[in-house]
Amino acid sequence: MRADDQQSIASSTTEAPYELKKPKSHPLNKDAKDQDLNSGPGVRPYGANGDLLDSLSRASSRQDADSIREDGDQPPGASSRLSRALSRSASRSSWNPGPPPDGGLEAWLVVLGAHFVNFNCWGFINSFGVFQPYYVDLLGRPPSDIAWIGSIQTFLVFFIGAFTGRLTDMGYFRTLFYTGVVFMLTGIFTTAQGSQYWHFLLSHGICMGIGYGCLFCPAVAVTSTWFAKKRATAMGMVACSTGTGGLVFPIMVRQLLPTVGFAWTLRTIGFVQMATLLISAFTIKTRVPPRRQGSFLDLSAFKELQYTFYVIGAFFSFLGVFVIFIFVVSYSRDVVGLSYTNALNLMMVLNGAGVPGRLVPNYLADRVGVINMFIIFAGVSGICGLSWMAVKTVSAVYPWTLFFGFFAGGIQSLFPAGASALAPDLRKRGVRIGMVFSCVSIAALTGSPIAGALISAMKGSYLAAQVFVGGSLLIGSGFLIASNIVAGREMGIKGWPKA
Repeated sequence: MRADDQQSIASSTTEAPYELKKPKSHPLNKDAKDQDLNSGPGVRPYGANGDLLDSLSRASSRQDADSIREDGDQPPGASSRLSRALSRSASRSSWNPGPPPDGGLEAWLVVLGAHFVNFNCWGFINSFGVFQPYYVDLLGRPPSDIAWIGSIQTFLVFFIGAFTGRLTDMGYFRTLFYTGVVFMLTGIFTTAQGSQYWHFLLSHGICMGIGYGCLFCPAVAVTSTWFAKKRATAMGMVACSTGTGGLVFPIMVRQLLPTVGFAWTLRTIGFVQMATLLISAFTIKTRVPPRRQGSFLDLSAFKELQYTFYVIGAFFSFLGVFVIFIFVVSYSRDVVGLSYTNALNLMMVLNGAGVPGRLVPNYLADRVGVINMFIIFAGVSGICGLSWMAVKTVSAVYPWTLFFGFFAGGIQSLFPAGASALAPDLRKRGVRIGMVFSCVSIAALTGSPIAGALISAMKGSYLAAQVFVGGSLLIGSGFLIASNIVAGREMGIKGWPKA
């Protein structure tokens, strides 16, 4: 063999393959968003292709060198080494499903299915105000006692999210979905048979809350994996169903309750929920391969100041925002002087205003930043909550309800989109979203009962509850501002970051 051939072969076997290094980026840096969504810890910048080219280069060089031997025989085991290299490459890239499609029929069908999940979960939860005065009159219990039914329901939706989010990452979305449907339908049909306080607490509060907890967080987590640049818009389309559900269910109660009674009103609502969730069962599909290993918590997330401030800001925001949904009907009847039937119109106004309130801010969030929009909507809602003290007439209560409903709807839709933006690693997205939900669940559980206790302590006056609502939302907005400031410093941005 010639000397120059031997030198060429030696060079090919020892030279390290060229490897591109990927710059470190912040999760909310727009220029790096798609890179982050397509990568994670231990994932090479080019997924399978980078590893495959390296492995083929090394294997091919060794094989070429050996094949130039005078006897011309292929060395034993060369093909097996190549197979092992391909196997290792495939296993390393199995967690890289590629960039989100950001559209297409399949992705938008997932949005449709999640829309109906949210329609039944938050649409019904935000309609609890129509049941609050009915249960007070039926059971003869104080408002704070009845408020626990709606608060427990809301608490379970968020609290169970920490577990259902991780189980979704593990590949159990279908199991969670059908479990949630069973609990939800069992709860609503048994509520129709209730006659005592503990009946409604168990069926309307706990059973339906467990069902909604198994449905909501997994649907949000799965939907977020289908979108990157349009994620906030997609989340807004899912969230706006809270408003449509909040319109449909109060209308059904208003029309059916005087004619067919409470039991058949609840059963009819149950049939509507059953039909719409059937659509969700056929349209929601998972895209990311399951991650079997890992814990149900990622406590390292709280070492990130931006994440921690965001959780605290969301906590205080939700401590106050649900109080209005629980007490607006009671307030309009007790203070403004509307009849129960006319007071139900306010619930429809409140939820109806939430439809554009969930679409508009999420559309803008894709352009100016999710947390930026969350700050604005939480701050304006806080000011609106304090202005509630001046609302004492029919001419004032309708525009005030419309205004608050718009901005409160934005809070509820921006919240999961912001939590998703703070979880760039697809493998941990369900866990991180679920952790935020669980922290917020404490606020959702205690906010309305605290307001109810303040109303009872003030002998029917809503003044202390109104200050509580406005103050909580303004504090939440302050912590969200802190979260954004931290994001700007981490990204090295001078001025206000687009976070």
